[in-house]
Amino acid sequence: MSGEPGQTSVAPPPEEVELGSGVRIMVEYCEPCGFEATYLELASAVKEQYPGIEIESRLGGTGAFEIEINGQLVFSKLENGGFPYEKDLIEAIRRASKGEPLEKITNSRPPCVIL
Repeated sequence: MSGEPGQTSVAPPPEEVELGSGVRIMVEYCEPCGFEATYLELASAVKEQYPGIEIESRLGGTGAFEIEINGQLVFSKLENGGFPYEKDLIEAIRRASKGEPLEKITNSRPPCVIL
């Protein structure tokens, strides 16, 4: 150790600070509809990409799968009829972490596939 001032900085590099810190996600979903598995899958993908993110869930009404980022509704299954693509949610989180304006996610994948 040299003991010189400024030699032992503990601040993480800027790219690490942006990994979702300060971004809150709330997912409201219909448990009787079987949407908990979709929530858990989405939450896992988000946490993998943004380990510092705060993601919570609450039970919602029939057919609900609604996602808020920092209190702003960004996706509604009730409006779109399907579930969000992970890439679209990841992009919205990236925008929120940089303080950019959020846009509603309008792309959705079908809730199920009949073979």
